[in-house]
Amino acid sequence: MSKLEEKITAYQEEAKKLGLDLPADFIARVTKGLGPSIYNKDAETIACSQESELETVKKSFLQKKLGLTEDDATLDAAVKEVCEKMGSSNKSKKRALFYALLAKKFGKESVYA
Repeated sequence: MSKLEEKITAYQEEAKKLGLDLPADFIARVTKGLGPSIYNKDAETIACSQESELETVKKSFLQKKLGLTEDDATLDAAVKEVCEKMGSSNKSKKRALFYALLAKKFGKESVYA
């Protein structure tokens, strides 16, 4: 099993553990889309307690990657909702799952087709 396959499997198991409604193939596509960042411990996770990181998610992922044009309040609320969905006690929110949930929320799964 390759390192990528190991990461995908780990993320799929984490999604099941957290009760996230994400198809396994979609998790795999989002993970592949993140490239080598998944192998860097800091880049692999999202810290919901860091405003600067949440701002980066909004600008780089939601607006740039997904092409969303909703107002900042709507995007901020969506990011906060995903933070809560993944669990406030979960200090290791995986970026692949976080991005997958956001893409699904806004109906942008086709970005990873």
